[in-house]
Amino acid sequence: MQLGMIGLGRMGANLVRRLMRDGHSCVVSDVNADAVAELAGEGATGADSPRDFVAKLDKPRAVWLMLPAAIVDSILDQLEPLLEPGDILIDGGNSYYRDDITRAKRLADKSLHYVDCGTSGGVWGLERGYCLMIGGEDEVVAHLDPIFKTIAPGEGCAEPTPSRTRTDGTAPLGYLHCGPNGAGHFVKMVHNGVEYGMMAAIAEGLSIIKRADVGKGRQEVDAETTPLRDAWAYQYDIDVGEVAEVWRRGSVVGSWLVDLIADAFAGSPSLDGFAGRVSDSGEGRWTVLAAVDEGVPAPVITTSLYERFESREAGEFTDKILSAMRSEFGGHAEKKG
Repeated sequence: MQLGMIGLGRMGANLVRRLMRDGHSCVVSDVNADAVAELAGEGATGADSPRDFVAKLDKPRAVWLMLPAAIVDSILDQLEPLLEPGDILIDGGNSYYRDDITRAKRLADKSLHYVDCGTSGGVWGLERGYCLMIGGEDEVVAHLDPIFKTIAPGEGCAEPTPSRTRTDGTAPLGYLHCGPNGAGHFVKMVHNGVEYGMMAAIAEGLSIIKRADVGKGRQEVDAETTPLRDAWAYQYDIDVGEVAEVWRRGSVVGSWLVDLIADAFAGSPSLDGFAGRVSDSGEGRWTVLAAVDEGVPAPVITTSLYERFESREAGEFTDKILSAMRSEFGGHAEKKG
């Protein structure tokens, strides 16, 4: 098939490469002309404006947007006047699923189709493939099936589920039509919320291992510090990077996330190049909001979201208030300045 790709960042560019390797043709566009030229040199057709991009696509056009959620609507506003009834717009980024519902209705009024496609795979997706969570009309999603099948990892990426007897469906191939518009990004939203919790648990566990030598240090003895009991029980100098490496092999917590941190430790054992500030792009917040609306307890995901806020010193004023209260009733809080 032919696909147009707007947004040639790391994931967008690699999606194009994966498609071209399997014989699909791609028209590409990006604000970075060098990114367009690079892929054109690899066999894609470059476009230098929205009008040029649309003109180079065969009808019915299929346009994939791989963009930050904040600019999707502005790009849609540029494309809408140039597209024709029956054309398909696919949002492969991390848009809020409620925005998908609104966009699909707006585009349907112009006989344009909209598909939301949560895409997971990151830096290794080019080789491993991308897990796809898709929302949209049945006929439109079916039309795009060759695209999804190429992008997804395929059945050989994991061992068959032992108890699975179902023989239909595409989930074993690494892509799934989750439901109507918004369903794909809803599933991807929760996927990323789960990722927040998993990342937090891995980070906390490795931090506990790193501090296993705390009994070797001088212990504070004052009214403000809880004493360490049994210092003899914390006398271990454990190489945290090697722990991450061994957890990659045969461990029940082995995962792509552990692969990433093991690689980071290999490059910088003390992680000196990392500031300790962790962003949140929206999906974790939206997952927590959905959990509240649904009345579903989600304490792990919620706490992991708050940990990210704390990493950016968003709780600094709270800490100052606590320090002030402690000082006022006789503690020894540190005052700056």
